[in-house]
Amino acid sequence: MFEELLQAPALSSLLGILAGLLVIHLLYSSWTFQGKHTHPPGPRCLPLLGNLLQVDLSRLDQSLFKLSKKYGPVFTLHLGLKKIVVLAGSKTVRQALINHAEEFGDRESSPLFHDLSKGHGIVLSNGDSWKEMRRFALATLRDFGMGKRLSEQKIIEECQYLTEEFQKHEGKAFDTTAPLSLAASNIVAATVFGKRFDSKDSVIQNMFANDQEATRLSGSPSILIYDVFPWLGPWIKNWRDLMRAMENNKQLVLQLINNLKETFNPDICRCFVDAFWTRKLNLEESDIQGLHYHNENLVYSVMDLFGAGTDTTTNTLRWSLLLMAKYPQIQDRVQEELSRVVGVRQVQMGDRKNLPYTDAVIHETQRLANTIPIAINHSTSRDVTFQGYFIEKGTTVVPLLTSVLYDETEWKTPNTFNPSHFLDEEGKFIRRDAFLPFSAGRRACLGEGLARMELFLFFTHLLQHFRLTPAPGISEDELDLTPMASFTIIPPPHQLCAVSRH
Repeated sequence: MFEELLQAPALSSLLGILAGLLVIHLLYSSWTFQGKHTHPPGPRCLPLLGNLLQVDLSRLDQSLFKLSKKYGPVFTLHLGLKKIVVLAGSKTVRQALINHAEEFGDRESSPLFHDLSKGHGIVLSNGDSWKEMRRFALATLRDFGMGKRLSEQKIIEECQYLTEEFQKHEGKAFDTTAPLSLAASNIVAATVFGKRFDSKDSVIQNMFANDQEATRLSGSPSILIYDVFPWLGPWIKNWRDLMRAMENNKQLVLQLINNLKETFNPDICRCFVDAFWTRKLNLEESDIQGLHYHNENLVYSVMDLFGAGTDTTTNTLRWSLLLMAKYPQIQDRVQEELSRVVGVRQVQMGDRKNLPYTDAVIHETQRLANTIPIAINHSTSRDVTFQGYFIEKGTTVVPLLTSVLYDETEWKTPNTFNPSHFLDEEGKFIRRDAFLPFSAGRRACLGEGLARMELFLFFTHLLQHFRLTPAPGISEDELDLTPMASFTIIPPPHQLCAVSRH
């Protein structure tokens, strides 16, 4: 695991010795006095390394899930000098993030998060800036029809382009990543930039590449090590590559923003970027809110919206098509229901209530795919006693979504693809409290409504028009479902055949 970390072993050894001397005091002051409170239990840890040797950083969520079965739904772990409290299981995660939303609602302040956003934007920020940017983003997205009829029309229009991209392969095997990424990105781009990108557009192609690289690197073991020992950063290749990918994307976003600025008219609001500038103009200079409407917040907010609105939706759609090819009998039932209820016309959101099996398949895909296995680290905003344990203000909190979506007390067969998890005995769709793929509480995904709409419309449209099968020479049984772990969980590399049904 550590061989990729350093490029200068001698220097790293020297720095390691110096760091070791430096942390002795920290170790003593942090770990020798626990006070009168009852703290969450956890495994014993080593000096300096903490519990690093007891977890698999390549699939940290699985290690934490395993530890939760020994130490309970609330337990403490030390990654180096970094103390974290892990929340596991559906009831515990919901109780913390929903019933104690204020106490568990801050974002962790970490070296990595600072590198990625400098405290700006929506996803990784805190305090008044976060509150204002999230409030503004939600209001603006609603104004542009997020989760409403206007968004539905944009997605339906994009469905036609997606069909054309699939048809270009004429039933031959291909990687579905690029067309699905383009479709998801264009829904976000329509709101953020007021435009759609063509598949040959170099800007969007480069943004795809940078986003995929950043997602892959940010979940790598060496980056997790960097977040624990940030002084190692300059000698960690993955950290340098991650910073390069983020900076490249920042420059691409700035290019798009500057292009819009040339034709900006405060009387005509074309997109999120225009709305940001208009809001800034309308606020008095003395208004405290106006302090948050600066260029860095605009750039990082756009990057947050674009990244969050593309990656998870794309990967969930990729999983859905792979699972249809893997389980043709389930694909048969989806297509039979679509043909019986909708026929050949375009599926609309109003049809969902009459498509319970199809809806269950989409939800089960999200559950099994577990695209975001660990919610982005939270932090306690104040001292809190939770389930009998005392957790100090500023403690890093890890909501383990894997333990929610795979909770054995909530799901009959948590490790298998089973759409009946979302169906009652009469075949009607049922909602489940343990279904939290978008997390919950103050830090829940603000684009959840739009993402759910995209998944439903894109999936049903593709299943109406195409039969998904494995590439020639590969049987359904041979299709690999072993996930690849990065910051998100993505399908293994694969190709599928999309054979036209009409």
